[in-house]
Amino acid sequence: MTKPVQARSFDAIAADYDAHRPSYPPALFDAVEELAGVGLAGARIADVGAGTGLGTARLHERGARVTAVEPGDGMAEQFRRSLPDVPVVRGDGNNLPLRTGSMDLITYAQAWHWTDPARSVPEARRVLRPGGALALWWNDGDPTVEWLVDQENRMRVFFGVEVPAVPSHRARFRAALPDGLDFRTRLVTWSRRVPIDAHIANLATHSDFLIGDPAAVRDYFDRERALLTALFPDGEVVEAYVVSLAVARP
Repeated sequence: MTKPVQARSFDAIAADYDAHRPSYPPALFDAVEELAGVGLAGARIADVGAGTGLGTARLHERGARVTAVEPGDGMAEQFRRSLPDVPVVRGDGNNLPLRTGSMDLITYAQAWHWTDPARSVPEARRVLRPGGALALWWNDGDPTVEWLVDQENRMRVFFGVEVPAVPSHRARFRAALPDGLDFRTRLVTWSRRVPIDAHIANLATHSDFLIGDPAAVRDYFDRERALLTALFPDGEVVEAYVVSLAVARP
């Protein structure tokens, strides 16, 4: 892992992560099948950086034979509680504990950015069968929804990160995808309605907040809750997402 302390910060809040992080829409997995040329039913899939199994569960539901790979103690423990019928092995994308040529598809749901591509790309090539595919995806807030863009900008200010002039999901691909692989990409939109407290709880599971100053983080969320309550007096928000999907046959 390129940021081991930040990556392992999830272990202490694994139950909250499992309860509040968003899952993924069926259309995403339709797109994975199309771009990868691999039907998920019966496919041998390694879901790397599986966390508590939010992506793994959807693959399992589609009939895939999934093996999860997860480095964190707390996340792996929560995974076993959530998905007791799915095998999980300890490891990460930089050193996959899997046999050469054993997988049809390797997936990274919200996890590729924790790897070192100089190591994880050769590992993916080693583990995939000839003709297999590598699929990476991320959930991000929809940049066409004004209140989400405003919230994203407030978070950037809080963390001292430059606020972009125009939000762009293409920037996700430029920043995250390694050179030397021919990726096909797709954007998938979806949404979910949740109480404001659940939305705040989701935000609180992000690693930048987990490693931040606890008092400053509490103050930030108190202010954010007050802003959202004034904006949405019925106490619920619609979280609109764009899933950025990239698939390659390495």
